[in-house]
Amino acid sequence: MGDKSGDNHSEVTDFILVGIRVRPELHSLLFLLFLIVYGMVLLGNLSMIGIIVTDPRLNTPMYFFLGNLSIIDLSYSTVIVPKAMVNILSQKKTISFAGCVAQLFLYALFMVTEAFVLAAMAYDRFIAICNPLLYTVRMSRSLCTQLVAGSYLCGWVSSILQISVTFSMSFCASRVIDHFYCDSNPIEKISCSNIFMNKMVSFSLAVLIILPTIVVIVVSYMYIVSAVLKIHSSEGRKKAFSTCSSHLGVVSLLYGTVSFVYLTPPSNAELRKVASVCYILFTPMLNPLIYSLRNKDVKDAMKKVLWKKKV
Repeated sequence: MGDKSGDNHSEVTDFILVGIRVRPELHSLLFLLFLIVYGMVLLGNLSMIGIIVTDPRLNTPMYFFLGNLSIIDLSYSTVIVPKAMVNILSQKKTISFAGCVAQLFLYALFMVTEAFVLAAMAYDRFIAICNPLLYTVRMSRSLCTQLVAGSYLCGWVSSILQISVTFSMSFCASRVIDHFYCDSNPIEKISCSNIFMNKMVSFSLAVLIILPTIVVIVVSYMYIVSAVLKIHSSEGRKKAFSTCSSHLGVVSLLYGTVSFVYLTPPSNAELRKVASVCYILFTPMLNPLIYSLRNKDVKDAMKKVLWKKKV
């Protein structure tokens, strides 16, 4: 069957996305849930980006990273959710071959980029707490831009590798993807090619992405905790920890939901779909809330905007 991989494109022009299996009478309710949460994703992240861009007090490295995090959250949610909403109410539930390639590429790009941006944010907090006098020198605008650009580059390279091995397979067995978006695992299930190389590439990419980002985050927070414990006043310790709590919350939310998806047994496809909804919809919705509710600067900036509108 390996000789069929070369004419893969001529065999398959589109795929069918099964979506989340619910009773027909619940389709409208599921669509409404997606619509409401996606609306909150748009509102929360666009508001966060607007506040960071317009308020001069938030022109710092931490908020530069936070603004990019909001762009990433908004982007990977938008790559998947609108098409999933259309398919919920549609009878055809199809996606073109090119559309599937683009969706997987962009989804992987933004997910990997987010992992590296979160690692850069941990390094930023490490410098801010452990070397506060050198903070403005170490975390220059140039370095922050390079860290974000490097994060996007890592996402771009990994996405190219992922789609190259995924869509070089032959799909002579089926064109029905048991998911509500194009993901590598359910796509591999409908292939009649040998997927050993795909599994090796996916595993290697996971190690190369997860290991360095987790190491940077863990080591940064080990130094942060050590530095904070040396602060004598309880008020000082509280203030130092408060600058990190939002970031830790976002990191825990992302890695927790992604781990749940990929550690769920492949046989339980519906549970994996529900877990996917959590990090595609609910994680981008909650991230702006976590930062706005636990961050005094963001709350003050929001009050300033609301007060101007009121006046």
